[in-house]
Amino acid sequence: MQKRKLGNGGLEVSALGFGCMGINHSYGKGIEKKDAIILLRTAVERGITFFDTAEAYGPYTNEEIVGEGLQPYRKDVVIATKFGCKNAIPTDGLDSRPETIRAVVEASLKRLRTDYIDLLYQHRVDPNVPIEDVAGTVKDLIQEGKVKHFGLSEAGVKTIRKAHSIQPVAALQSEYSLFWREPEDEIIPTLEELGIGFVPFSPLGKGFLTGTINASTKLEDIDRRNIIPRFSEENIKANMLLVDALSEIAQQRNITTGQLALAWLLAQKPWIAPIPGTTKLHRLEENIGSTNVVLTADELAKIKTIADGITLVGDRYPAAYQQQINR
Repeated sequence: MQKRKLGNGGLEVSALGFGCMGINHSYGKGIEKKDAIILLRTAVERGITFFDTAEAYGPYTNEEIVGEGLQPYRKDVVIATKFGCKNAIPTDGLDSRPETIRAVVEASLKRLRTDYIDLLYQHRVDPNVPIEDVAGTVKDLIQEGKVKHFGLSEAGVKTIRKAHSIQPVAALQSEYSLFWREPEDEIIPTLEELGIGFVPFSPLGKGFLTGTINASTKLEDIDRRNIIPRFSEENIKANMLLVDALSEIAQQRNITTGQLALAWLLAQKPWIAPIPGTTKLHRLEENIGSTNVVLTADELAKIKTIADGITLVGDRYPAAYQQQINR
């Protein structure tokens, strides 16, 4: 698999990463630990070197699974994790105090079975802690060798600039896909200016862009998409216009709609590395296949015209979560 550089600090990752959250968190009950470990190790064997986790996924258990699964390949992979959620529970609020960051890092190192974290993100911007203090703490951890690179998640332009002035930011992780293109307005131009990589999460629109979800789809009761406005039955019906249009292009190329969506993302900038997640081996193979899809200029223009012409409905988060987004 091709490699990509995130930021100007030499962080090299596979063009497509692996978002580990769904293994046991957010999208239903997840899969058995032994199956998760097989999935992670298969991903490495197929060329993926970039894995994303967080203490808040579980909480804690996702890091433990990732740590065990990747331990045999530790020197060959890039592991990203996060701090910033109070008690490792997003609904409890935010906590990026320096002492909390240090405590989280020490605990994450143990769960991940490693002595360094390749990429450490602030999970969400904490309005009660100056970003300069956060960046300064991570800078100290980098100097101590416990962290290699600094990242932000869902941060706005002002925050990115302030943090970057203290400790160079290697990557921003935020939602970006044909289902959510808001970063194109201010975020992507800022990242390009500063030389910061972009790691889109939910690059398949939380599964919507795969074409496997429709208004009659029944999600598990514990699937968080049940509380996301964009996944209400009414909004799914309206937003299917996008998926139907993309499916036509995908069929012409003899690829899946999901592969088209990922190939589109990869074509946007050479410093973008999406992190789709899955619990199924055949979906892993499908996602990896997107890295071999090269869209023509005409196809990219057609996709843009389609996306520009369809107004998607429904917020991407419930109101309580939306308040944690720093713009």
